[in-house]
Amino acid sequence: MSQASLQRLKNALHEIYAFMTMTKSSIVGVIIVVGYIFIAFVGPYVVPIRLVGTFEPNLPPSLDHLAGTDHLGRDLFGFIVHGAMQVIVLATMTSLITTFLAVTIGTAAGIVGGKANAFLTFCTDVMLTIPGFPLTIVLATMIRGSPNMLLLASVLAIIGWPAQARSIRSQVLSVKNRDFVEASRSVGLGTAYIIFFDILPSLAPYIVISTMRAMINAIYSLVGLSILGALPYDETSWGIIINRAINQGHALLVPAARTALIVPLVAIVILQISVILLSSSFEIMFNPRLRDKTLRSKKKREGQTE
Repeated sequence: MSQASLQRLKNALHEIYAFMTMTKSSIVGVIIVVGYIFIAFVGPYVVPIRLVGTFEPNLPPSLDHLAGTDHLGRDLFGFIVHGAMQVIVLATMTSLITTFLAVTIGTAAGIVGGKANAFLTFCTDVMLTIPGFPLTIVLATMIRGSPNMLLLASVLAIIGWPAQARSIRSQVLSVKNRDFVEASRSVGLGTAYIIFFDILPSLAPYIVISTMRAMINAIYSLVGLSILGALPYDETSWGIIINRAINQGHALLVPAARTALIVPLVAIVILQISVILLSSSFEIMFNPRLRDKTLRSKKKREGQTE
């Protein structure tokens, strides 16, 4: 890699860092997301997990047990740490597959038009009329014995792409007749060039935010399916922890056992809030008006502090 390329990469990373740390909420979101990623990929090598209970059951969080213990006397923090990777990896894969399907189908429908547009729109409308979560339960149950995470992510993506594809189609229809797109057509540039260099860059803010939203929905679906027992049984799954707390630990009836119910729920909520805060950073990065407004607010605050 040449010196100029390294400098451009360095400048791009510096700009991304500046946008990610422009607001306090963005900083909080970045820190929490990075913390979850660190816990998911490094934590299992540091924090042990005990599948056999060796402590007193239903202990509250303390210095000895950061997340308390479950009804079998097992340390919950180890289960939360070891289950974080499944949630993050599956949510990320699902959101990427969902966005890929939505962008491909929505862009094709908006650009091609005619019968292709009518057919793709009809398929999207049909998918929208099918209850999403019950369909996911049926499909997830059919592949319950498969440990393939890509297959599971594809199943979870089925309920997410239709609404997103319809929105992207509407965005494409509004963008494809703008002046800069017409200018590209007038000089003889092909459809592929117009899609990848004119239309999709214009839709980048919406696509990024939609991807973040798809990730949040994927977390809901993953945990919900695990609670219902529609996914392969995994001791460390956050949904399975909630399932055990309710059905075996009787957390809804026994106050002391509610720690095993509350801890994974808090972990899920914090992860989702951090993703929302992170999405606001990307929105500032891609939206010129919002970026300028944020910069003016930041400079105003800095002037007041001085």
